[in-house]
Amino acid sequence: MSPRRKDPPGAAGIVNRARAALLGGAVGDALGATTEFMTPAQIRDRFGVHREIVGGGWLKLPPGQVTDDTEMTLCVARGIAEPGRWDLAEIADRFARWLSGGPVDVGATCRRGIEEYMEKDRLEAPPDEQGAGNGAAMRVAPVALYTLGDEELLSRLAVEQAHITHHNPLSDAACVSVGKMIQRGILGAPLRDLQATAKELAARHPEFRFEGYDGKSSGYVVDTLRTVFDAFFSADNFEDCVVKTVNRGGDADTTGSIAGAIAGARYGLAAIPQRWLQALDGSLREELHVLGGDLVRKSPLFGGTSPH
Repeated sequence: MSPRRKDPPGAAGIVNRARAALLGGAVGDALGATTEFMTPAQIRDRFGVHREIVGGGWLKLPPGQVTDDTEMTLCVARGIAEPGRWDLAEIADRFARWLSGGPVDVGATCRRGIEEYMEKDRLEAPPDEQGAGNGAAMRVAPVALYTLGDEELLSRLAVEQAHITHHNPLSDAACVSVGKMIQRGILGAPLRDLQATAKELAARHPEFRFEGYDGKSSGYVVDTLRTVFDAFFSADNFEDCVVKTVNRGGDADTTGSIAGAIAGARYGLAAIPQRWLQALDGSLREELHVLGGDLVRKSPLFGGTSPH
């Protein structure tokens, strides 16, 4: 009989913030879906400041419904948690089943990569210098939880899951950086450590510098992360960060989802507005709560057996 694993110091707070990363991503997605493809001026004219989960948008969603950002994140999370190990084909199979079910929305690069997996059993899309979309970075949070305590492992697995659909150096770098910011937030690192992550990214890929942010909030992963960083580093709470992000419009469900995941990791569950959490479907809310705890307890920090 093996000895019982001891939880690391501060385990309750770590699990709380891990759950908040997944739930924060979902509420950011649901809030941002309303303003997707709108301009900031259109948002101001219609809402003043958009800060309630009301559905609608170009997809005409009911209030609280999430989009492909959360649905693909769930595929990754379930694909790790249910087998209890890292198996890329398990994740890709879940993407395939999801796509076959006719999701409400799916990005072109994600669709192409998943269809190629379905047709050719190929787990790695070919390199694509033009394919620097945000569809891989938006679903990296479960990998960050599962690899907590091992940033090298995070970097490898974040890119592996990305390459099912996106094989581009800017997408790869974005996935790793978002994952590191989520991990550092969960571990209670000071804000300067999260800022260092953004600066490390910009040092390697100057496109990601967000000083003098120009307001572009497109599906190009550079625009996406510049939007998220501008909001995250200028706000001091979860709600203001996500509201500022989605009021930029553009690819607002994805920017909102990524901002929500990072801000959730930093600020914890209590910081997510209850009215936003209650707007989500109850079964989704419960599953994300359970998956957040399950994934982080499988991580190296908790003595989990992750592959190296």
